[in-house]
Amino acid sequence: MKIGFIGLGIMGKPMSKNLIKAGYELTVFDLVAASVEELVKAGAGKASSAKQAAEKSDVIITMLPNSPHVKAAVLGAGGVLEGIASGKTFVDMSSIAPLASREIAAALAEKGVEMLDAPVSGGEPKAIEGTLSIMVGGKKEVFDRCVPFLSKMGSSVVLCGGIGAGNTTKLANQIIVALNIAAMSEAFVLASKSGVDPETLYKAIRGGLAGSTVLDAKAPMVMAGNFKPGFRIELHIKDLANAIETGHEVGVPLPLTSQVMEIMQALKVDGKAGNDHSGIVQFYEKLAKFEARKR
Repeated sequence: MKIGFIGLGIMGKPMSKNLIKAGYELTVFDLVAASVEELVKAGAGKASSAKQAAEKSDVIITMLPNSPHVKAAVLGAGGVLEGIASGKTFVDMSSIAPLASREIAAALAEKGVEMLDAPVSGGEPKAIEGTLSIMVGGKKEVFDRCVPFLSKMGSSVVLCGGIGAGNTTKLANQIIVALNIAAMSEAFVLASKSGVDPETLYKAIRGGLAGSTVLDAKAPMVMAGNFKPGFRIELHIKDLANAIETGHEVGVPLPLTSQVMEIMQALKVDGKAGNDHSGIVQFYEKLAKFEARKR
């Protein structure tokens, strides 16, 4: 199977490398030439546009920042739609608005192309390991055909419903992650300023009901003051904006999501938009005038 991969950022680069390691013939395209050259050295072919990547491939994968970027790469001039042929498959692994997924799928369907929306969770470490959680929307028969290569990038690949269901599930995931990090941050600053060593706190609670994958991934970063992404605050803002918009569309108020969104917006104003989302703790630390660091 020939796969075209468009978008070689923090996530797309290791994901595409895992496909090469698994033996797939890959053609890559990105606006950043250095990223393309890195993949070429790893064994990929190079395309000069999204259109050319589509012309050379049986399956096209996109991994881009947000809805406008995916729309431009697929529907814009020199995009996937111009190069993809009937009977081929398009898989968008970006985290975008469910409505945008359905709009793109409708345009592709007119050309006889099937689509899956398949956003991921797990961040850069799991992208490197090939152990991402992949949430998929689309037809079951298309999903079944794509599981073999999706499973080379993720350890969990779940069909969640029709087109848009993958991104809806991802939005739910991002709400839970954001609120978990905010709760952890609030608790760690409280305990630390009250005199409890944060590492002791972490060891004491991680085996109980408060323990979670989020806690295990983010508490060590907080204690070390290491906010290198990972998953940037500015990208989590994008996801929560999509969640709030979707909530408004379907009539579901999201008061806690809105609150953590404002915390992230405050950090953005403070120049921390490029920090890992574990950097949410800095909002609480600034209010409390105390850092929850390992001592």
